[in-house]
Amino acid sequence: MHPATFLLGAAVAATLCLAGPTFAQHAATAGPSATTAAAPARPVVPPNRPRIGLVLSGGGARGLAHVGVLKVLERQRVPIDVIAGTSMGAIIGGLYASGMSAEQIEHELLKVHWDGVFASRVERQELSQRRKEEDFEVSPVLEIGMRDGELRVPLGTLSSRGLEALLRRYTLPVRNISDFDALPIPFRAVSTDMETGEARVLNSGDLALALRSSMSVPGVFAPIEVNERILGDGGLVNNLPVDVARQMGADIVIAVNIGTPLAPRETLGSLLGVTTQMINILTEQNVQRSLKTLTPRDVLLAPKLGELTSGDFARTRELIAAGETHTESRSGELARLSLDPEAYLAWAASRPATGQPVAMLNFIEFKGSETTNPQRFAGQLESRPGQPFDTAAAERDARRLAATGDYVRADYHLVSTPEGDGLLFDLEDKPWGPNYFRIGLDMFTDFRGRSAFNLKIAHNRHWTDANGSEWRNRIQIGERPRWFTEWYHPIGQTNDWFVSTYGDASRRSYPVYTDGREDGRYRHTVGRLGIDLGQPWGRWGELRGGLVYTALRDSPELVSFSNPQADQVVTSRETGVRLALAVDQLDYAYFTQSGYRFTLSTVLGRQKPSNGEEKRLVNFEGEGSYARTFGRHTFNVLGRWQQANVPTAVGRGRYTLGGFQQLSGYLPGQVEGNYLAFGRLSYYARLTPPALTRGFFAGATVEAGNAWSSRSSMDVGDLRYGSSIFLGADTGIGPLYLGFVHAPRGDHGVYLFLGRP
Repeated sequence: MHPATFLLGAAVAATLCLAGPTFAQHAATAGPSATTAAAPARPVVPPNRPRIGLVLSGGGARGLAHVGVLKVLERQRVPIDVIAGTSMGAIIGGLYASGMSAEQIEHELLKVHWDGVFASRVERQELSQRRKEEDFEVSPVLEIGMRDGELRVPLGTLSSRGLEALLRRYTLPVRNISDFDALPIPFRAVSTDMETGEARVLNSGDLALALRSSMSVPGVFAPIEVNERILGDGGLVNNLPVDVARQMGADIVIAVNIGTPLAPRETLGSLLGVTTQMINILTEQNVQRSLKTLTPRDVLLAPKLGELTSGDFARTRELIAAGETHTESRSGELARLSLDPEAYLAWAASRPATGQPVAMLNFIEFKGSETTNPQRFAGQLESRPGQPFDTAAAERDARRLAATGDYVRADYHLVSTPEGDGLLFDLEDKPWGPNYFRIGLDMFTDFRGRSAFNLKIAHNRHWTDANGSEWRNRIQIGERPRWFTEWYHPIGQTNDWFVSTYGDASRRSYPVYTDGREDGRYRHTVGRLGIDLGQPWGRWGELRGGLVYTALRDSPELVSFSNPQADQVVTSRETGVRLALAVDQLDYAYFTQSGYRFTLSTVLGRQKPSNGEEKRLVNFEGEGSYARTFGRHTFNVLGRWQQANVPTAVGRGRYTLGGFQQLSGYLPGQVEGNYLAFGRLSYYARLTPPALTRGFFAGATVEAGNAWSSRSSMDVGDLRYGSSIFLGADTGIGPLYLGFVHAPRGDHGVYLFLGRP
């Protein structure tokens, strides 16, 4: 099977969790609750009617055609007595076997939003403020880890959490049925034993887990352990499991083959193309073996999908319609399998009934994690002992656990024990943790000889103790060398207050301008120590306050002859009390599509320069942004205000403007002062759908701002203006821009920029 077939097939299942039908809808068609009843027996097929088996193949987005097939089979009153499916076929077949109708499946698929399909983690708004801030430092896309002294990488490129949430939600009505023969329609899912290469036919156990294992695409979703076996995607060994349906007792098989065709010659000029074709060939061979076993009594349906590919989820309606059209064209052949209305109703009534589980939670438990202490989060969950089970709350709790960044899986089970019903969260630690590394790169050039780069390495060590303490380190090499370390310690194992101690050292070179002309250059060195007491506000943000000590040193690198007195080294010390607030609900750190973010911080203290008297220091900084998208078009507005009552020890303003999208058309640091105001309106449109990046964008900015030496000198008439137009992409190592900048009172030019503007 084509790797893209696996990838996108998994993605459709993952996104169904965003817009699935409610349990009430499911229960309305499924009948009475089965949570307290024994598993009913398999419905008896009359001796004068052959047992009909439905076989559904894998095929990514092309598997959506299965829904169209099911719609016609229902209209034709063709009874389905057993179902066997692989990969995407297992997902659609499993949902149908558990009691959902074809119409329900179609209705929900058409509501799916595909933008977040390939997210490797939960939505950014769900993350803690610590994780959100890390996005601005280093891109979260590329993450490697260290365990037991060796470097490790993720086992899959996508997270399976969305898939698991979907499967768990839809299989809850049959949670107490462990024998798949006792489902409304007997069912089998086919997986591959990744240790032996053999097919594993799953006929019992946890239905959600069985479907998940059939979608465990190697390299896309991490394989999953079931009954002490490591299981992967079933399409590797049996993509059209006709033999499985026969073993279930099917006399007549309706086989639906929607696999991906072999790629043409022109795609075979690369390693990826050849590897993809090899997998296609192996998959097609096992499909051909299955097709040879069909008899004249069987029906083979192969919808004409034409140019529709395994990645065309945006064309869901067309894919379903293609399956429906093709099956209708075979209605004459299917007529011989049709029942009269009364017999069909009798058959439907004989199917085991399922319903929405009704349970009162007696306990909340966690299992599966060896390196973390998930019990610490129990007090932060919505689900509580003594409350009725709520599906939506359980899903939110699972996402909350996943948002910690420690688990490759965060699933939940509603379990029944002699002590009563309870909620069990099944967690699987990331096998590449608990030491996590990210690598980023900042660079720019103006194509006039000015260029710079910074290589960034981020390290996080999670769960150094049972409280969930973390050690965070940042190293930056290049134009602005920097080292940062922080020890973050939650207080106690049940509350969410924390203590943070940190140290920071950095160095950079900055120019000094006179009348818009560079008139000197200084080296600015900063060392900082601090301790904070804070409280995270869940997914919304964070409040912290504490003591901070800063040592600064400014030394000349290049001094103008017009200012020989500038040739001196100045040091200063600053001590104070710091208070900071951050609220962040942006969906992405860069090329934001929706949401808002604002930060406020203030420092009250004293400044003691080596060349002057001690002064009172009062700093205030605030920034806010808001983004909204209309179709492909996004508008993003940002505002910033910064003020300080005293300048730096060398007399330079504390805040600066200039550079790409920071008052475009001015050089970095060209505008400086103690009171700064800045605003930016950005527009960008997505040019392409996600592929290797989140997509390519084209846009423009209009910017206004200035910096003044004192509050009394501030004047709206002094505002400076800049603008830019750009092409951009949110890549795995940071945002990339190619832009043209212009400022009426500044300059114009072309920038290539990688990193945070």
